[in-house]
Amino acid sequence: QVQLVESGGGLVQTGGSLRLSCAASGRTVSTYPMGWFRQAPGKEREFVVVISASGGNAYYADSVKGRFIIARDNGKNTVYLQMNSLQPEDTAVYFCVAGKTHLTLVRYGSRSAYDYWGQGTQVTVSS
Repeated sequence: QVQLVESGGGLVQTGGSLRLSCAASGRTVSTYPMGWFRQAPGKEREFVVVISASGGNAYYADSVKGRFIIARDNGKNTVYLQMNSLQPEDTAVYFCVAGKTHLTLVRYGSRSAYDYWGQGTQVTVSS
C-alpha cells in the first residue's frame, strides 16, 4: 500500500508561485507514474499533470501548460509541482496521485488511471 502526503499549499497573489510536494511512503513509487489533479469548489475533479515513472515524459492539461512544471525525485520517493503565474482560476484543492499501470496503457487524464490518492492541499490565489 502507498500513502501520499501533499504539502506546500497556501495563499498567494495573482501572478505568484507555489511549489507543491508529494511524499510517498509504504513502498517505492519509482516504477509508478505520478501526477496531480485538482478540484475547485463546485466543480469536478480535473487532471492537471502526470509524469512517467522515469521522469522522462510529462503531460499537462492545456490550462496549466507553460506555467506549471512537474518533477520527481525517485531517490526521495517524492514528486513536485512548481506552479508559476498563478491565476484565481487555479484556486483548488490539489491531489497527488500514483498509478500502478504504465502511462501508455491508461487514459492518464482519467481518475480511474490512478490507484493511490493523497488527501489534498489547498491552493488559493487571490485577485
